[in-house]
Amino acid sequence: MDISTFITNYREAFGAHAPLPLLFRYDDTPIAETEKTNGCFFKRLHDVRQGQPASLNADNIGCGGGKFYTGFAPMNAYIPDFVSQKEHYKQTPEMVTGYIRDLDVRMTDKAFLNFMRLDQAPSFDHMEGLLFFATPDILSGLCAWAFYDNNDADAVTTLFGSGCSTVVATAVRENRLKGKRTFIGLFDPSARPYVGPDELSFVIPASRFTSMYDTMRQSCLFGTHAWNKVKTRIEHT
Repeated sequence: MDISTFITNYREAFGAHAPLPLLFRYDDTPIAETEKTNGCFFKRLHDVRQGQPASLNADNIGCGGGKFYTGFAPMNAYIPDFVSQKEHYKQTPEMVTGYIRDLDVRMTDKAFLNFMRLDQAPSFDHMEGLLFFATPDILSGLCAWAFYDNNDADAVTTLFGSGCSTVVATAVRENRLKGKRTFIGLFDPSARPYVGPDELSFVIPASRFTSMYDTMRQSCLFGTHAWNKVKTRIEHT
């Protein structure tokens, strides 16, 4: 798989105005000096989208949930009560505990989680996934591409969770299982202030991208009347 080839195909499919995805992967070494981010680390990803890579770790992620869902720290005991009784995102702490158990977050043995815009990545090697920030029209194309060669009911999936869990933790687990799911996220009200009002996330884990890379040009994103109309609207937004 070649990054420059994919970017060329992506630009042809979605137009020059569609933002490039972010590649994220664990590494032993950082790719950028990154200051501590208090609260949600999605604040930092705004800079990554503008071309400033970030290297996250247990020291510069200021949110306890963010440290946990990225595998840099064990779960703090207060999280189930906080998510249920403070944030009111789940009816009971037990429901939060069950969700976390099923997500099966494991500690990473790497020192850093590096995020970079795709045009700044040297290769797809060792990546956990690609994170797209997508408007409804772009999301339509990404989902159509994911559905093209996959009839599974969960080919495109939405799960409960924080922004970091629906981006990082789900991709890591899917890769561990060699799964084929893709994930729509950023429904978390706590993360919403740090993305555009018309944006959601779409994550393609590495285990799924290896096959989707080859099907992109075969899908409706190239040469179909319906998608060309959507692409024209993306280009003029």
